Amino acid sequence: MSTEHQSVTRFREELTRRGGQGEVRVLPESVHTAALAAQALGCEVGAIANSLLFDADGAPVLVLTSGAHRVNTELVARRIGVSSLRRATPEFVREHTGQVIGGVSPMAHPAPVPTYLDPWLARHEVVWAAAGHPAALFATTYAELLAMTGATPVEVE
Repeated sequence: MSTEHQSVTRFREELTRRGGQGEVRVLPESVHTAALAAQALGCEVGAIANSLLFDADGAPVLVLTSGAHRVNTELVARRIGVSSLRRATPEFVREHTGQVIGGVSPMAHPAPVPTYLDPWLARHEVVWAAAGHPAALFATTYAELLAMTGATPVEVE
């Protein structure tokens, strides 16, 4: 019997279904920030793809941004054509992703979520993103992440 968290198992299945090639790594402890993830993986913080869910007037919007960036919510809202982006509550995140803050993956959500991708991540040969749990990450590339998520590139700063 597997002891893997069900959200990681769901993520692995979705990654395979979408043709993802990267390794899924489950760490012994949660890495709920880009800095902690980078330290655990031995990579630059900029190579961590933070999955940030925002509330856009009650609708979810997912922004995948480099761990080296902070999302300018007013700027991004204008760029994607919504009136505002607010930090989502933990309940809103769980409702729309089936995952918890710090472990939100770019996919494997109960329903599709409009997704935007920080082009800065293309500067890294390998990008790491959450795999459905705060202790799980997966390796990918910018191009693969863009293709698997159907994201729209958007500058976040």
